[in-house]
Amino acid sequence: MSGTVRIRVETSFADIAADDWGRLSGASRGDASAPYNPFVSHAFLSALENSGCATAETGWLGQHLLLEDDDGGLLGALPVYLKNHSQGEYVFDHGWADALERAGGRYYPKLQAAIPFTPATGPRLLHRTDQPVIASQAALAEGLKELSKRHGV
Repeated sequence: MSGTVRIRVETSFADIAADDWGRLSGASRGDASAPYNPFVSHAFLSALENSGCATAETGWLGQHLLLEDDDGGLLGALPVYLKNHSQGEYVFDHGWADALERAGGRYYPKLQAAIPFTPATGPRLLHRTDQPVIASQAALAEGLKELSKRHGV
């Protein structure tokens, strides 16, 4: 990855260009170097928002990390949600949340890099296949750390 990069946070897929998102690995049918995964596609994630399933009102506040180059070109992304409950997840952590609360800790809010209501495995640290994968993933991981600090989670 040459030049400088930046991380931007978007709360809605309506503000992310579908074509740009589609160029990320695993998210584009036209990219033979990575298998297509419908659950990280812009269409699927947008449908979750547009249907009202994954919105701030239902406890799924988008905090999607976008890795961009100097010109604003999308190099990588990570779908992330700020959650204040565990509904709609396939990891049943209610017991952990209750135990931590009883011990005086705070479990919520939490950041979750996941696909809402979807138990399917697949990529989460998305990247363009013409960019170094390690550099993209490292930059997104750093962005996630910063986002965690910003929200105090």
